[in-house]
Amino acid sequence: MSTSYTLSVNNTISFDFSESDLQNLDAVSLENCKFHILKDHKPYKAEIMTADFLAKKYTIKVNNNTYEVAIADALDRLIKSMGIERGRTKVINAIKAPMPGLILEISVEIGQTVKENDPLLILEAMKMENSFLSPRDGVIKSIAVEKGNAVDKGQLLIEFE
Repeated sequence: MSTSYTLSVNNTISFDFSESDLQNLDAVSLENCKFHILKDHKPYKAEIMTADFLAKKYTIKVNNNTYEVAIADALDRLIKSMGIERGRTKVINAIKAPMPGLILEISVEIGQTVKENDPLLILEAMKMENSFLSPRDGVIKSIAVEKGNAVDKGQLLIEFE
């Protein structure tokens, strides 16, 4: 019994693909991540632009057209049918001080919309400056400290909505 996969292209088109389909594919590797493919006597030039192996998502360029492709196997389909998202992590709603220190800078304001990895604040601890970046996209609900404040380990610094 061969394994089957569901390929979703640009979140609009889905089709099933099996291991036997893969073995019957007329593809030649030209160089790293570049391929020449023949399908129904038509040539295609394909290139893997980006690959996220853990999320099973790829950006593929075929004859100068770019496509977002997601691959799901039987386990992925089962998990989705159960209403669970694979790889989903806990949402962080608060930033707390990991160690005692001094607040040197606060880069955000209450109500400000931030993106993941935006700078939030700088905490000086043990003569080192520690930059805190946003763990997720969100809106700043509250800022529990001010510049120049000394903080204890575990003290609330910033809260998200």
